[in-house]
Amino acid sequence: MAEPSKVIHIRNVGHEISDTDLLQVVQPFGTVAKLVMLRAKNQALVQMEDLASAVSAIQYYNTIQPSIRGRNVYLQYSSHQELTTDQSSHGRNPDQEEPNRILLITVHHMLYPITIEVLHQVFSSYGFVEKIVTFQKSAGFQALIQYQSRQSAIQAYGTLHGRNIYDGCCQLDIQYSNLSELQVHNNNDRSRDFTNPSLPTEQHPRSSQPSYNDPSNLFGFQQPDPYAQMGKAAMIVAAFGGSLPFGVTGTNDRCTLIVSNLNTDKIDEDKLFNLFSMYGNIVRIKILKNKPDHALIQMADGLQAELAVQYLKGAMLFGKKLEVNYSKYPTVTPAPDAHDYSNSHLNRFNSNVVKNYRHCCAPTKTIHISALPQDITEDAIHAHVGEHGTIVNSRLFEANGKTQALVMFESEEEATEALVSKHATKLEQSNIRISFSQMQNI
Repeated sequence: MAEPSKVIHIRNVGHEISDTDLLQVVQPFGTVAKLVMLRAKNQALVQMEDLASAVSAIQYYNTIQPSIRGRNVYLQYSSHQELTTDQSSHGRNPDQEEPNRILLITVHHMLYPITIEVLHQVFSSYGFVEKIVTFQKSAGFQALIQYQSRQSAIQAYGTLHGRNIYDGCCQLDIQYSNLSELQVHNNNDRSRDFTNPSLPTEQHPRSSQPSYNDPSNLFGFQQPDPYAQMGKAAMIVAAFGGSLPFGVTGTNDRCTLIVSNLNTDKIDEDKLFNLFSMYGNIVRIKILKNKPDHALIQMADGLQAELAVQYLKGAMLFGKKLEVNYSKYPTVTPAPDAHDYSNSHLNRFNSNVVKNYRHCCAPTKTIHISALPQDITEDAIHAHVGEHGTIVNSRLFEANGKTQALVMFESEEEATEALVSKHATKLEQSNIRISFSQMQNI
């Protein structure tokens, strides 16, 4: 085997595997500094920011077989200790500039207006966006987006390049800019400095001088901004690699669910919150007094409700098969017996939105536990969650300098019970977070 190196050599990378797929394999272990796809050889080279991250990734994947889109890939140390600028092309032109924190965005097939608000909502999922400048060139509608960190720009590039903001249109073509700082003099509909909200707007009224670079003026009509309804869908589309999960349309507008066949002896509102918050933010939950095995759950929007229905209908919990359907009620009315979670810091989709959508799945046998104490032991984890079923396997690992764990149970039901009962509980002075893992093996 080659000597340990910050550069990881990945083999058997088929043409169906994107740079985004590769980033998802290695990013849990640390920051990715550079990535080059060697398409002709079905290989890739990934340079981590430090040696420890590369070592953690190699050690982890020596114990399990990583698979991407049904294809086994193989990781080993590269003979390169560093990737040169020319090598690190992210699959684009080799003489492209070194990745930096400013991205140049070109929007192709722009059937809907793209505003600064749309761009900010899409790109801020990957880190703090400092500035946005939009303009019109011969290539079409373009924007420069400046992140606070270069890593945020790399992640946004890796996930969003080539994706559509809306189904079938508004495709993002992303390059790294060679600028070092964006200059923004006005906060208006063409430029925005999110670090300086006190900047003036333009002095002249916008209506008296319609701007050639306002995308809505590319059309002969004013159309309501569809992002108000489709923003979450756009982020999910990006998170799931360009298409919504099977069975999810993105067009549902019903936010409130009726959940029935609950185990009345073991269920409560907080446990329902722990489960349904896997798929979106929770507004209110009410267990019905006259039907205690029924509950109303109001999600933040219709798309999140649709994900919950898709993934939880028929799931087993406390010996009961859940029925999850849309309620005839548009909301759960505030009341003493309705638990309000609208301002709960435990709502998972308040931050890392795209990451949380990416982890949406039906219950699995394996749970992922994060926010663990740095010196936690597997025995302590077993003692905390083991009462909910038979633990088949478990593994402690470190990612981004934080201790995390995977715990596999004998059944999806046992893992689900552990999640609803132990998410957000205290383990050795730390409030742990639990989600389902899609890993087949530990």
